Amino acid sequence: MSRPPITITPLPRRAGVSLLALGALLVSSLTVALAPSAHAADALLSQGKTATASSQEGAGYSAAAAVDGDLTGTRWASQWSDQQWLQVDLGQTSNLSRTVLTWESAYGKDYEIQASDNGTDWHTLKTVTGGDGGTDDLTVSGTGRYVRMQGLARSGGYGYSLWEFQVYGSAGGTTPPPAPGGAVKVEGSQGNWRLTAGGQPYTVKGVTWGPAVSDGAKYLPDVKAMGANTIRTWGTDASSKTLLDAAAANGIRVINGFWLQPGGGPGAGGCVNYVTDTTYKNNSITEFAKWVEAYRSHPATLMWNVGNESVLGLQNCYSGSELETQRNAYTSFVNDVAKKIHSIDPDHPVTSTDAWTGAWPYYKRNAPDLDLYAMNSYNNVCKVRQDWIDGGYTKPYIVTETGPAGEWEVPDDANGIPDEPTDVQKADGYTKAWNCVTGHQGVALGATLFHYGTEHDFGGVWFNLVPDGLKRLSYYAVKKAYTGSTAGDNTPPFISNMTVTPASSAPAGGEFTVHADVRDPDGDPITYKVFLSGNYASGDKRLVEAQWHSTGNGNFAVTAPQKLGVWKVYVQAEDGHGNAGIETKSVKVVAPPVAGTDLALNRPATASSSQQSYGDCPCTPALAVDGRSETRWASDWSDPQWFQVDLGASKALRKLQLVWDPAYAKSYEVQVSDDGSNWRSVYSTTAGDGDVDTLDVSATARYVRLQLTARGTSYGYSLHELGIYS
Repeated sequence: MSRPPITITPLPRRAGVSLLALGALLVSSLTVALAPSAHAADALLSQGKTATASSQEGAGYSAAAAVDGDLTGTRWASQWSDQQWLQVDLGQTSNLSRTVLTWESAYGKDYEIQASDNGTDWHTLKTVTGGDGGTDDLTVSGTGRYVRMQGLARSGGYGYSLWEFQVYGSAGGTTPPPAPGGAVKVEGSQGNWRLTAGGQPYTVKGVTWGPAVSDGAKYLPDVKAMGANTIRTWGTDASSKTLLDAAAANGIRVINGFWLQPGGGPGAGGCVNYVTDTTYKNNSITEFAKWVEAYRSHPATLMWNVGNESVLGLQNCYSGSELETQRNAYTSFVNDVAKKIHSIDPDHPVTSTDAWTGAWPYYKRNAPDLDLYAMNSYNNVCKVRQDWIDGGYTKPYIVTETGPAGEWEVPDDANGIPDEPTDVQKADGYTKAWNCVTGHQGVALGATLFHYGTEHDFGGVWFNLVPDGLKRLSYYAVKKAYTGSTAGDNTPPFISNMTVTPASSAPAGGEFTVHADVRDPDGDPITYKVFLSGNYASGDKRLVEAQWHSTGNGNFAVTAPQKLGVWKVYVQAEDGHGNAGIETKSVKVVAPPVAGTDLALNRPATASSSQQSYGDCPCTPALAVDGRSETRWASDWSDPQWFQVDLGASKALRKLQLVWDPAYAKSYEVQVSDDGSNWRSVYSTTAGDGDVDTLDVSATARYVRLQLTARGTSYGYSLHELGIYS
């Protein structure tokens, strides 16, 4: 129960304070400066105990320095901002009578002394306003295992700094159970392990968590209804309490994640030197310890998960023998984190996740303090069991991400991009994954399937169980795996036989046809939506609604975007009961055809410059008149440039088509000439936007030149094709 705070003003420490004035203060109910002898019966409870803090100024100013008994030699110092705190774990619930704060010159002007039984829920014992540093000797009354100085306002531009934070009182009261609902343990022996929570067997039937932590109360009842008992997160901080509270309210436990660089495997950012960067490692341990202390007694906490795919991700930072050195150093650091977590929280296991089983030999060698292993695997999850056997491992594992085949695991389609599985194939992927996890009895302790997310974008449609809040076939596959049945559920429409015509030559701005056979198992009326994604054409992963109309019998006429490249088109069928079937195929958008003869095809072409050795180059002028959309001319990266074609004789011109590479011209002029020396302009623009420019011209000439004056990007100018038509 929260107690009302008492506001006090500390006694100024000045030589001119009279004995009479001091006596008056001693009898005041707001007394803060009492002689130490008045508390002779009090025991010093805090010295040498575990202390943590919101931050520290540097490696030499840790929280432990404020409880080591050295009043003038060592100190804790925070970062230079308000709302910092220092707390000490007394080890058991105690009767509290007094706190003594010995400030360095960077002191707290306004602060609170708070206590807690579990390190999460705090009540205020004293509030200090207008403090002036020195030594604050405060009388308090209450109980708690944890005592905290919560800084509210600093005295100056520095942080908060304490030579010593002393808590006096006597051991008493009953220490609350360290893990409400019971401790979580990995029990058993080789090949016959199990996870227990509160002494009862616990199989992780989970999903990875995608919505905002603030949406826990909104979505977790649905997670529970799906049969899941666990969610996994990738990061833990102050905001996590909202999610943990909502999880506990729904009987769900949380695998609390801690993020380490370079997390996330291929393409992940952030390169850390785990051999030399002690600052990063120390700061990480301090940060993680803070949240372990905060949530170790939360009833929703299931276990701690340190890192995600960093052993794999280190290949983006290092190679050769140095990569091996860094991987050993990283996994050794993970072990340091595990030991630190265990010292604070002996009642919850610690694991570490990486991609596939390739990290397990490093953990086996360097991280003996992990209680179990963890890994992410999708299409190959059924091979994990044999890898575990072949590796001779002596610890169980959980699978922290799994589901249908990912983008990196499927063959390419006719347009050269990953061929996304159908809704039926994805649902089967979840079923297969869960069966393989549960098939490794006594070793695989469960899984968190990927992904309970609501994003309705490229990745969201591939993996999310509830994109835009709509339940997919995969949602019901997971529910059946976890509960054994979906009897009585209204389930999504099935889409099959989806085709796109023409799949590899849809003209920009023109129409192409999509066909899909759709049936609803419950006979519900179906409404349709059609979306496009430019992920492979432009890198934009959003789904945008297409211009389309139905032409009957499962056919849809869809307007192609103006931007060239391979797009994905999605048909979404909704049943009005919160369910949707979504299928996708690719379509290659090309330059619209131009009637007539291309006078420039394979004619002599020259340019002001051309790139010889960048990417797919050499990119000579001839490649822009060879009739092939996959080749290109590219200039140097400067203004101005020009490109010229000799038609061989004077010819009547009526239309030009410029098919730009992403390095396009924003400003350019089309010029013609009869002799290659005297030029006249037939078209100009200062608002070019790339892709395809189809221009009407009216001229007769032998030579055609593009005078390029302003680039649309920082690169040069690049044309896939210049067509000139009579």
